[in-house]
This record gives sequence, C-alpha cells and structure tokens, in this order.
Amino acid sequence: MNALVKDPMLEFKPEGSPQMLIYEDLARSRRLEAEQDAHARRLVRRLSTAKRWHRISRWAARRADRVTAQL
Repeated sequence: MNALVKDPMLEFKPEGSPQMLIYEDLARSRRLEAEQDAHARRLVRRLSTAKRWHRISRWAARRADRVTAQL
C-alpha cells in the first residue's frame, strides 16, 4: 500500500456514545425498510394500473368493433 494514501476506515473514530450509534443504526434500518416497502407498493400500484388500462382498452376495442359492424 502506498504510504501517502491513508486508509480512511482505520482513522474513522465515531463520535458520541455507543448508545447513540445504536439509535442511528436503528433509524437507518427503519428508513431503508420504509424505502423498500414504498418501492414494493409502487410496483403493485403500477401493475394494477396496467391491468386496469388493459381491461379498458379491450372494452373500448370491442365497443369500437361493434359500432363499426353496425355501420
């Protein structure tokens, strides 16, 4: 390893009590969990929206076919 480059992980010393670090880790994990949950909910909403629009487009196509058949 180059003597001019210092490893930042070896020099990092967290400030504060260990109790506060535990709370920070807990808050971070809760935030990540909330982000993952929101992402999953967005996917579900997008899928249900796509299904709904697909049903509507099939209905509109059938209706348009009936109307053009009557002409």
